[in-house]
Amino acid sequence: MKSSAILFTIGLAAAAPLAAQTSDPQTDRQPAAPDETRAAAAAQMVDGEVRKIDKEQGKLTLRHGPNPSLGMPAMTMVYRVKDPSMLDAVKVGDKIRFQAENLNGAYTVTSLEPQK
Repeated sequence: MKSSAILFTIGLAAAAPLAAQTSDPQTDRQPAAPDETRAAAAAQMVDGEVRKIDKEQGKLTLRHGPNPSLGMPAMTMVYRVKDPSMLDAVKVGDKIRFQAENLNGAYTVTSLEPQK
């Protein structure tokens, strides 16, 4: 009887490290590293060219490449800008990288980076 209890205890002790190594992927998620977050944001950036600026309406006409985040092919279209100061950062003909979202039914530039 004593030997069975000893073997049971040894078995539990041997299994404990294995149980500790088993992880549930649902609960063991790590937050994204800053570089990964920046890379994901850059992956959503779209190359474009400023074709027209309408400061009164807060809009940009952009010719751009495919935008997978919005499911759009390459095209030229008018976007609203989230922040009117974005319009002061560019001029017609500038090459840019931008992010856009569908905000309240309007395609809106939410981030814009002029390219050199």
